[in-house]
Amino acid sequence: MAEVRAEMVANVWKVLVSEGDTVEDGDTLVILESMKMEIPVITEDDGVVVQLKVAEGDVVQEGDLIAVIE
Repeated sequence: MAEVRAEMVANVWKVLVSEGDTVEDGDTLVILESMKMEIPVITEDDGVVVQLKVAEGDVVQEGDLIAVIE
């Protein structure tokens, strides 16, 4: 099991995966927006998205859980 966490305070601009989706190392899960910059959140693990903890428009803090991959 792998946890994907936010690396900074940002807005969730776009969610690109859903729970149940299969992902591979390097896939973009969500795109964050901070200070007019788009920051992709990329998984480093192959697996299935078992939990997606954010929605478009959410604000995440550094360290917040974005997704769980199994």
